Amino acid sequence: MSTSIQIQAVLNGTINALKSVIPYDIQVSPPTITSDPYEQNEIGVLIGMVGDLKGRIIIDSTPDTFSAIGAGMYGMTLEGAMLESFTGEFGNMIAGNLCTFAAEKELDLDITPPTVMVGHTKLYGFQHAFKLPVTIDNTGKLIILLTIDTNE
Repeated sequence: MSTSIQIQAVLNGTINALKSVIPYDIQVSPPTITSDPYEQNEIGVLIGMVGDLKGRIIIDSTPDTFSAIGAGMYGMTLEGAMLESFTGEFGNMIAGNLCTFAAEKELDLDITPPTVMVGHTKLYGFQHAFKLPVTIDNTGKLIILLTIDTNE
C-alpha cells in the first residue's frame, strides 16, 4: 500500500472517528498541507502513531470547546484537572477509533499514550503535516494535525 493511500486512510479514519465520538454534527474542511511549525495556544492532545505509518495526531482547540464536547458526552461541564484528563481521553477515543478503521483497510496502526498540552506550545520537527479544520455545531472548532514521519 502506498504512503498516499495510507495517509488517505488515516485522514478518512480520523473523520470517521470524529463523527463516531462527538455527539454533535460536525463539518470537516478539506485538509491542507503545511511544513511550518504549528502553534497551539490553549489546550491539545498529542498521540503518536506507530506501525505501517509513523507520525503523530494532534487535536488542538480551546478549553471551552473540549468542555462542551465533554458536556455533550457526559452531561456535565468539565474544568480544571477533569478537563485536562478528558482531553487526553478524548484523544484516546479518536485515535482508538482511527486504529479500528485503519485495520478494516488492512493498515496496521497502534497508538502511544496521550500527551496533553496546556498553554502555548510550538510544535516542529516534521517535514510536512496535514491540517484538518473541524467545526462542531454550536460547540466550537478543532484543528487536527496529522504529522507523518518519512523513512528518508
